[in-house]
Amino acid sequence: MKKVTLLIAIVFCSWFSVAQEEEEKTSLSVTLVSDTFFGFAPLVTGSYTLNEKTSFTFYGIYWSGGTGIGWGNWAEFGAGVNFSVSESIDINPQLGFTHGNLLSSFTAGPSVFGDGIVPNLTVNLNNESLEGQLYFGYYLPFRSEGPTTANYIHYWANIGYKFSGFISAGLHFEHLYGGPDGGEDDVYQWFGPYVQFSDLGGKGYLRLSGGLGFIDDVPAYNNSFYKLAFGINL
Repeated sequence: MKKVTLLIAIVFCSWFSVAQEEEEKTSLSVTLVSDTFFGFAPLVTGSYTLNEKTSFTFYGIYWSGGTGIGWGNWAEFGAGVNFSVSESIDINPQLGFTHGNLLSSFTAGPSVFGDGIVPNLTVNLNNESLEGQLYFGYYLPFRSEGPTTANYIHYWANIGYKFSGFISAGLHFEHLYGGPDGGEDDVYQWFGPYVQFSDLGGKGYLRLSGGLGFIDDVPAYNNSFYKLAFGINL
C-alpha cells in the first residue's frame, strides 16, 4: 500500500511540475486604451514561450469601442513571433487581419470578415533604467467591397527613464497617414511627454501621454492629444 501511495505521489508531483512549467510559458495582458482619435480601443496580447530566445505571440484590438464603430465595428486580430535579441531588446513581427469596412470600401460597403491585412513590427526596450517602444503597422485592403479602398501607415516611438520601479517618464511621438485610393494624407501627428505609474509586483501600469498636434487642417484631433493606457498582466 505504501508503494502504491508513493507511486501516486510521484505521478502527481510530476504532473504538477509539468503543468506549472507549461503555465510559466504563457502570458496574457489586457490594455485599456483611450486617445483623442480612436477613442476607446482595448488591446489584448499574449505569448507562448518556444525557447529561451523566441515566443509565439498573438493580439486582438477592439477598435469598435471608439471611432471604429463607424467603420463597421472595426476589429483586428493577429499573430507572430517575438525574438529576444538581447536582455533588453525584443523584436516582434506579426501579421494581423481587420474586420469591418474601413479598408475594403472606405466605409461605403458592408462590414466584412477579412476587411484588411496588417503586417506590423514592434520593438521593445526594457532594462533597469530605460523603457521604450517602436511600432510600425501597414494597413492594407484584403478585400474590395466598394467604389474605393483605403490604406494607412500607423507608427509611433517612445522612450522613457525609470526613476524607480514605481514611476517612469519620457516622450511619445505618433503619426497616422493614408486614405482612400492609396492617398498619403496626414490624419494626425502627435508629440509630447508621458508619465507612467507601475505596480511593483508587475501586475500592471497606468500611463498618460499628452502634448501637441501638428496637422493644422484637422484641428479636431490635432490641436492637442491625450492617450490614456491602463495595462493589466493576467
